[in-house]
Amino acid sequence: MMTVSGSDGILPSQDIRALHAAGAIITDRPFAEGQIQPASLDLRLGQRVWRLRASFLPGQNHTVRDRLDRVALHEIDLTKGAVLETGAVYIAECLESLALPKGLPASANPKSSTGRLDVFTRLIADRAREFDQIEAGYKGPLYLEISPRTFPVLVRTGSRLSQVRFRKGQPRLDDEALRALHKRDPLVTSSEPSIQNGIAVSVDLKGFGAQNLIGYRAKRHTALIDVDRVGACAVDEYWDPLYANAARDLILDPGQFYILASKEAVQVPPDHAAEMTPFDPLVGEFRVHYAGFFDPGFGHAESGGAGSRAVLEVRSRDVPFIIEDGQTVGRLVYEHMTALPDVLYGKGLGSNYQAQGLKLSKHFKSA
Repeated sequence: MMTVSGSDGILPSQDIRALHAAGAIITDRPFAEGQIQPASLDLRLGQRVWRLRASFLPGQNHTVRDRLDRVALHEIDLTKGAVLETGAVYIAECLESLALPKGLPASANPKSSTGRLDVFTRLIADRAREFDQIEAGYKGPLYLEISPRTFPVLVRTGSRLSQVRFRKGQPRLDDEALRALHKRDPLVTSSEPSIQNGIAVSVDLKGFGAQNLIGYRAKRHTALIDVDRVGACAVDEYWDPLYANAARDLILDPGQFYILASKEAVQVPPDHAAEMTPFDPLVGEFRVHYAGFFDPGFGHAESGGAGSRAVLEVRSRDVPFIIEDGQTVGRLVYEHMTALPDVLYGKGLGSNYQAQGLKLSKHFKSA
């Protein structure tokens, strides 16, 4: 039985490989190229997905399969690919399962490319009482709830929509430690950032380039998107560009999905990982950032990432809401790594979003 020792922190790539070698991560297929990231493991869809009549949590006395017997409408074969429709809820089995040691929990988040398509995902384990949280010592299968909000998507066995991190102890930096880290290695391009339960990130509505592009608003009733095809979709078939106005503000319409960018450049030092809080009720009636993980080396100059912005996946909630240039829209929390990863984000991983400005997901053709 594998044991967990050493300092608190997020496990790096080499330790994720060690977990697999020790039988704590189980799969009957070899890992795909790039599946192990600097501080996380991509999860692959398995052979089956179920259309649901309602989302659910199994609760401490039930497995996911127990609940599927009650809420599944029909089963779909993923081996030949399947279209997941907007407005519907699905749950897919994952190729990976876990046999975690005591003292090592895990947490999940959508991948960046998934969030930028407005595909909502949540990881579920047997007897789970929370989404995206896997208790230490868990042994069993993993399932992914999938709900496309804007674009229908084509997925198949092996598609990677979510990622999981393994966390030892309590590695999150408090505000005092975060100030010290920012002084040592500036985390955002702000001379006096707001640090309170994380470091503040604001929205850029001044714009990029000669036309002052501030972002994109998703179109409705589009063609589907194949999540495994890079650079296959024309931007103008799926998005309306948005440009800065004189007031440098933007009204977020309920039910609409937006891609915006942070005013600050963001960086994650190689010995840390970061996560964007998905929704802060203190800053307004909207949600920002489905895909919250930022890997070690993101935005770091030595990894070729100087000037990287945080791309913001934004949805208003129940009412129209005005945001203004420079308004705080979220906070980044930082955590220690247990060790430096053997590969950093942007170095040899085919990283799609290093040194990004305002950037759509990898599925869209470059301008």
